[in-house]
Amino acid sequence: MTRYLVENPLLLLFVVVAIGYPLGRLKVRGTSLGVASVLFAGLAVGAIDQALKLPEILYQFGLVLFVYTIGISNGRAFFASFRRKGGQYTLLVTGVVGLAVLFTVVEFAVLDLKPTLTAGMFAGSLTNTPALASELEYLETYGPEGDREQLLAEPVVGYSVAYPIGVLGVILAIAVAQRRWRIDYAREAQRVREGEGAAKPLENRTIRVTRENAACRPVAELARAEGWDVLFGRVRRAGQLGLVTAETRLEPDDLVLVVGTREELDSVTAHLGEACDERLELDRSELDFRRIFVSSRAVTGRRLRDLDLRQRFGAVVTRIRRGDVEILPHAETVLEPGDRVRVVAPRESMPAISTFFGDSYRALSEIDVPTFSLGLTLGLLLGVLPIPLPSGVDLKLGLAGGPLIVALILSALDRTGPLVWSLPYSANLTLRQLGLIVFLAGIGTRAGYAFISTVKGREGMLLLLGGAAITFAAALSALWVGYRLMKVPMGVLIGMVAGLQTQPAVLGFALEQTGDDLPNVGYAALFPLATIAKIIAAQLLIALLL
Repeated sequence: MTRYLVENPLLLLFVVVAIGYPLGRLKVRGTSLGVASVLFAGLAVGAIDQALKLPEILYQFGLVLFVYTIGISNGRAFFASFRRKGGQYTLLVTGVVGLAVLFTVVEFAVLDLKPTLTAGMFAGSLTNTPALASELEYLETYGPEGDREQLLAEPVVGYSVAYPIGVLGVILAIAVAQRRWRIDYAREAQRVREGEGAAKPLENRTIRVTRENAACRPVAELARAEGWDVLFGRVRRAGQLGLVTAETRLEPDDLVLVVGTREELDSVTAHLGEACDERLELDRSELDFRRIFVSSRAVTGRRLRDLDLRQRFGAVVTRIRRGDVEILPHAETVLEPGDRVRVVAPRESMPAISTFFGDSYRALSEIDVPTFSLGLTLGLLLGVLPIPLPSGVDLKLGLAGGPLIVALILSALDRTGPLVWSLPYSANLTLRQLGLIVFLAGIGTRAGYAFISTVKGREGMLLLLGGAAITFAAALSALWVGYRLMKVPMGVLIGMVAGLQTQPAVLGFALEQTGDDLPNVGYAALFPLATIAKIIAAQLLIALLL
């Protein structure tokens, strides 16, 4: 059976997934491993025989697919977050990586380990392959004379022993922290999104205008002056129903339909008049409404103001549903593939509007292969591009860093001329899950045998314990500083810890715990910084130890 699996790597892949994925659904005291259990299944299978490992290209493919889809869905959130908190993020990354270097130096002196094994242990405990690559490059260039093959093999051994505990340790640290601090992720996510002014439940309210001052200025100017974050939809005046425009001046006895959160609607009602029991949104005698899928490439990546819907169709978008979240549209809102827009317009215009937006569910299940491939190509090229450092060593972002950074930039751009970089929401989630599962199965099978065989000896056990100490120190310090001092919500923070660890498996575990996308924001925010910091720290460390 073992030989058959070795000769059929695809079968091996699906056996590992079939074993690991169901195990991740089992809960122990309210905590489950989720998709990260595929990694542990891979470690177990790989430990059976040295030949039971998936081809390197498979896990590389999964890694690239996973980090690119993470970046392409979080670019705008990343840059907005970094503009606000870039200094704090830099300090956190520097502090945690610096603490890991300090622990490594102490362990080198106390445990009497070889410098090369110690350096590999550092990279493995922080699960950063680019850091290991930078150490090997440094040794090739500046390493001592002698058995060069043995010299280059020792960091890899230290890395392979510390790597699994670098994943397990962070997952355990997160599990301990969330139980210790009794985190309610659902309630926390609601507070986070309410604080951002997004994801609050949107409501319709018909308001009867009774105050004379409502007509003193157009509604757009009135909303700006009062700070209202609402959308004015329909207005009925003297029995005639129409759409509110930016220049509309409300008059006493008008009935106006307003969309917004309850708090905003209360403020508008107090200023304009009184709530009315009449459901103006249900009046379809002159204006109709419909939910329409955004699938047309001509529309995606464009701002609502640029679509000029009022002039073209006499229409207005009153709500946007993106994934499971309902968004209040604004003039600057950029449409993404897979959005569902609620459009109010004359009934005779609805067919033309549906054609304009695309309204094709089938198209949303597909990806734009040329732009997707081009984005990945740019990311892989950036990953292998050597970036010179003052020490004389080249920095490379690798398969994880390059595609992630390019995806973040392309996501922020949305589109370049006719090229639409964003992916449909459902397609993105599917590709992301596929990439993560393949990656976890790949690294698990490839590390399993070396892990078991190495830890049997005294030196292997020292490397394992030393790597565990570095991992726990880094993870627990990041969790404590982030949650207690920086007051970062735990849902975002565990994604940040996964980014600090530059570890998709930890992110997969974080996503399983929260049940939403908040960890993705934290992961994307810190991953590029952490990757660069670890590469530089690894080179400084190997130079110091030698």
